[in-house]
Amino acid sequence: MATEMQLFTVASLLRRGRALDRLSSVLTVLALIIGLAPLLGVTAQPLSAVLCALLVLLGIGQKYWALRVALDAELFQRLAERADQLATQKIDLDQALVLLQLQPANQPARSWEERSRGALGLLRRQALCLLAQLLVAVLSLLGLPWLSITG
Repeated sequence: MATEMQLFTVASLLRRGRALDRLSSVLTVLALIIGLAPLLGVTAQPLSAVLCALLVLLGIGQKYWALRVALDAELFQRLAERADQLATQKIDLDQALVLLQLQPANQPARSWEERSRGALGLLRRQALCLLAQLLVAVLSLLGLPWLSITG
């Protein structure tokens, strides 16, 4: 059985996804600006266009996970505030998710621990998208000057 503190802790961890999302948004916007620079007359390099496209795609993936993490953060926060009513909250939550078609109607009931692990798994996916985005950005910054010298 989940305790109020466990639910608050999960909600707090999930709210960290906002910071990840902000950093990813900055990288995505910078990639868009650099990628669209040829429209302003800047000479285009095919490799930088590919890298910008990859950064934008990773940013879109991160944004998807960020939206799911934010939803779970709000749900866990609400559940933690009413931890004394967890049994009815669980039924209400499952019904709402089914009605909104966010969960299959025939899905077996999950424990709070399983739900917590699932929500934190979404946060990990969000962080992995950001990590991949950062890796591409750093490798681009380090590699493009060398590629332009040799190419």
